[in-house]
Amino acid sequence: MYTAKKIKIGIIGANPERGWASTAHIPALKALPDYELSALSSRTKEDGEKLKATFGVPHVYDTVSGLIQSPEVDLVLITVRVPRHYELVSQAAKAGKHVFSEWPLARNLKEAAELAALVKKNNVKGFIGLQSRSVPAVRFIKDYIAQGNIGEVLSTSMIGSGIIYGEFTEKANDYTVNPENGAGMINVTFGNAVDALAFVLGEFTELSATTATRRKTTTIVESGEAVPLKIADQVAVTGILVGGVVASVHFRGGHLPGTNFLWEINGTKGDIQITADGGSLAVFELTVKASKGENSAMEILEIPTVYNLVPDRELGRIPTNVGQNYQLIQQEKAPTFDDALIRHRMIEAIEESARTGTRQSYRLSS
Repeated sequence: MYTAKKIKIGIIGANPERGWASTAHIPALKALPDYELSALSSRTKEDGEKLKATFGVPHVYDTVSGLIQSPEVDLVLITVRVPRHYELVSQAAKAGKHVFSEWPLARNLKEAAELAALVKKNNVKGFIGLQSRSVPAVRFIKDYIAQGNIGEVLSTSMIGSGIIYGEFTEKANDYTVNPENGAGMINVTFGNAVDALAFVLGEFTELSATTATRRKTTTIVESGEAVPLKIADQVAVTGILVGGVVASVHFRGGHLPGTNFLWEINGTKGDIQITADGGSLAVFELTVKASKGENSAMEILEIPTVYNLVPDRELGRIPTNVGQNYQLIQQEKAPTFDDALIRHRMIEAIEESARTGTRQSYRLSS
């Protein structure tokens, strides 16, 4: 699909009033010269007219199959709730369309493995919205370490907030509190942040985990109704990364008055510290500091502009971060369904360790 012509994108899940597609993907696509937002799908004719007027898209289909089968679509972007991913990715792949699915790829490892196999069987590309690893600051940190600036990496620690999964939950996110939907904190916020850690420093070779549900209910903001919180709102993992790096990660549900994101990387010649106002690296602005030499002061590192692959420097932070993935597709460096499968395996290993109290590992190859 890496051609000289513009890649035509069809989006399933766009909402004219809210949502990740309208906040992140659509502004990014409109700012990228190699892409064309060509089609959207809607549930009703009225919604379709509103989508067309809001986003200025030439084609709006009143069925998902209409969009997927359209000759005006090269790549299908899926931004709906996780439980529908399996069905929609399957339809697109079987129709011979390339797919970009938001993370998580599926509700569980079994579904994710089937989808990763399906895109290969149908000879199409499958890309995954693991945006945290594609953020300019994260890609810069990876290179900064590889260049030897902090020496040999000894250890890393990450603490973060789940943003949601706390005392209050908006109605639009009420499905996330049911583990059957595969959209809990361990899947979404934790999974995306730890993917960045693994991208920069390497995967876990072995891990031990503790999970817990400390809040038994969460209150729906709009109605005041208290509903059961069935997913883990505490996830703590320790282990060894490739190369012997000692790692610890702890995520807690909600948006906190204290530390919402802190990631430290400690090396023999210096340290790196990344902070933000929330546990989603693609949503919140990252501040990167580093020291050089033992006991030297931490100083802010400016991220070189070359790491921002989006040409529109006036674009907001979120679409800029999401836009990196589209540019990385052109460079054949974007995260794929194979990367998503590794992350799903890691999550299953964490859950198994927490359930059994045993150290676990997970497979890194297909």
